[in-house]
Amino acid sequence: MEDHAKMIESLLEDVAGYGKTSFELAKLQAFDKASDIVSTLIPHTAVIFLLTVFMLFLNLGLAFWLGDILGNTFFGFFAVAGFYFIAGLILHFFMHKWIKKVICNYIIRSVYK
Repeated sequence: MEDHAKMIESLLEDVAGYGKTSFELAKLQAFDKASDIVSTLIPHTAVIFLLTVFMLFLNLGLAFWLGDILGNTFFGFFAVAGFYFIAGLILHFFMHKWIKKVICNYIIRSVYK
């Protein structure tokens, strides 16, 4: 009888050890995914920032150039703003679902990588 009790006690210790190990493994896998996502986001953020600065100066130059052509500086800014208004409407009404699907698929792919 004592032999059975020792076997059961040993089995319970093994199960407890397995549970602790499984928990540690899940924790390490979560840290791995989080660090992978953060390490991917930091370079993307830097590139997006640089592209934003580039687009800002490009749009300012284009607005001043169009204003020079149209005869008044603010007409160039109105033309650039009108272009972005029309582009925003097109994106919102015709490409919203496609963009949402692409972003969702990218996030899901990066989580399950």
